[in-house]
Amino acid sequence: MPVLRTTDRTTEPAPALPVLPTDTDPLLQLQYETRPTDGPGAIRCVGHSHELALGGIPVMCSACQARRDWLLINHGRNVWIRCRCGDQWLEPEISRVDFDALIGDPNGATYPNVEAGLVALGFDGVFAGLYME
Repeated sequence: MPVLRTTDRTTEPAPALPVLPTDTDPLLQLQYETRPTDGPGAIRCVGHSHELALGGIPVMCSACQARRDWLLINHGRNVWIRCRCGDQWLEPEISRVDFDALIGDPNGATYPNVEAGLVALGFDGVFAGLYME
């Protein structure tokens, strides 16, 4: 749905910030993590079919005990992990920088809304208990 302008002012696009090393200024890191990626409210997803360990501890779904085949969802500076059974949780151990490192194709498939993307990618609960290779 297009957004109508209420003024004739034009806006300059924000300059792209470089990818920052992990030991940089916290204020610059926050600025990087909160800038939009593809417009306001952009939500990005990437599949992760292998096991995922955070701080040396393997990630496991509390609902179905799955240990691999995740969907990582990024919105702003937050990253969620979603299982094929439909269980989803906010994962503070994964930063936006970590998520950006996992993205291979920045021009991947787009969907009209999050629900349509979850169905198309098989993370709507239909494939609960299955690992997709």
